Amino acid sequence: MIAISSNLLYAAFLLYLLSTFLFGGAIRDRRKQYDKPSKWAAAAISVTILGFIAHMGYFVTRWMAAGHAPVSNMFEFVTAFSMMFVLAFIILYFLYKVSILGSFTLPITLLMIAYGSLFPTDVSPLIPALQSDWLAIHVTTTALGSAVLASSCIAGIIYLLRSVDQTKPSMKTFWLEVIMYSIVATLAFIIITLVFRGLQYEAVYQGFDQNGRETEITYNLPSLIGPNQGELLTEGKMEAFVEVPAVIDAGKLNTVIWSVISGFLLYLFLRLILRKRISAALQPLTKNIKLDLVDEIGYRSVAIGFPIFTLGALVFAMIWAQIAWTRYWGWDPKEVWALITWLFYAAYLHLRLAKGWHGERSAWLGVIGFGIIMFNLVFVNLIIAGLHSYA
Repeated sequence: MIAISSNLLYAAFLLYLLSTFLFGGAIRDRRKQYDKPSKWAAAAISVTILGFIAHMGYFVTRWMAAGHAPVSNMFEFVTAFSMMFVLAFIILYFLYKVSILGSFTLPITLLMIAYGSLFPTDVSPLIPALQSDWLAIHVTTTALGSAVLASSCIAGIIYLLRSVDQTKPSMKTFWLEVIMYSIVATLAFIIITLVFRGLQYEAVYQGFDQNGRETEITYNLPSLIGPNQGELLTEGKMEAFVEVPAVIDAGKLNTVIWSVISGFLLYLFLRLILRKRISAALQPLTKNIKLDLVDEIGYRSVAIGFPIFTLGALVFAMIWAQIAWTRYWGWDPKEVWALITWLFYAAYLHLRLAKGWHGERSAWLGVIGFGIIMFNLVFVNLIIAGLHSYA
């Protein structure tokens, strides 16, 4: 069953890759796209739906093999989140018929799947804290709400690419390029991790984990950051330059730093090839976009995703916390960032509805919100110790 599940995820990845190219053909079609999508768009959304079905098949078969909802570790959650992300896109596409959404959503989905696949993919028994039906209820609802909210980022990026003047440097072009760099850094991290994995790189440290226990820590990338009171046990491998406090997972922080460095190098390489900012190179793809329509898509994504996220990340989470830990709230880092995410999108809706923050302001908020979701998913899950460190 695990083999079937893995093959279905691989099939979904390939189908999403194919649909990315098909949506590229759709946005280059000069005919009117909104009322009657082209054959390119029809083929693209059909392939996307097939990919989603395969993705859903992966989720169901892995659930059957594991005996529990496959959302208990980083690989499972990221792949589940990417599935919800595609579902949100499919719904938005049939509502608005905007092909360029697919040209941005599906590449990011591919990056998510590839990123998640870098983590251990084995099915393992649930730890006692996760042995509850609330695992499926809380985590899947949170993933769905986050994915719908994240769709506002795609609309925001498209809006900004279309509206920001790329002919002269400004703070807007700078921050838009920071977004492009973040995407490139993710791609670079995936590439460099696969390279060192192919080289079978491994360095073992003797150090202390986040709970203060002495343990062996394995590095699969050259160590820039060492564990607290760490000692390198593997001969011939690079020694770490600095050590970090025990509260920080040194091995995972090391991978984050490598992603920043490799992302910077890949970004410079792309700039040399394009001879312009990446955002400026992408801007021609958005020339036929209706800004008011993209702005509405961003708002609708938040309006739909916010109540779903509220249920999953706050209401269901607090119910489960009361059952598991006999308290509704404990200021765990994951809980705090879930609250920060909720407060941000509540502020988004307030500013949109009460203060009239439409258009470019709303687009920037959508992008910032996705950054908060990704910070919670990557940095809080991997680096900061807490009750959710098992993720």
